[in-house]
Amino acid sequence: MRMKHLVAMTGLGLFLAGCAQMGTLSGRPAATAPTTATPEQTAAATAITRAPAPRPAARATPAQLDTTTPEQRAAAAAAPAAGGETRLGTTVGSLGNPSEGGFWIKTPLVQSRAMGRIVNPATGKSAQVELIPLTGGGSGSQVSLPALQLLGVPLTDLPTLEVYRS
Repeated sequence: MRMKHLVAMTGLGLFLAGCAQMGTLSGRPAATAPTTATPEQTAAATAITRAPAPRPAARATPAQLDTTTPEQRAAAAAAPAAGGETRLGTTVGSLGNPSEGGFWIKTPLVQSRAMGRIVNPATGKSAQVELIPLTGGGSGSQVSLPALQLLGVPLTDLPTLEVYRS
């Protein structure tokens, strides 16, 4: 199992290095979880939040750009564990890069990657997401296409979202 991880990480490192040289690095390095997570929790979080990038030809509709599975959408929509969250604040969300698969939010409300949840107070819908630090000023956040869809937010809206860390 360790050999698989070593091979996967080496391949990922080579891929990211190549992307950086081409100027196409998306800004989303390999998945990480909070340092207190167990290997099982890390695997579960990755299974929910990660999805492959859409095929290059997928440019017409949100459905073609969303590569998450029905199982991932159901897991992301599941209620959080009782008492296991910290409210970080509110942010205005906008559609992030639709070619980056999975459930995530890039937000200035976090300083390091972690698992969390975002809530649309207008509908009460929530999504488990990976919280990714967003630097460069401002108080707005970028949200993945699948997460916005799960929250029931039109892709051109700028909703106010509540952000929680797991």
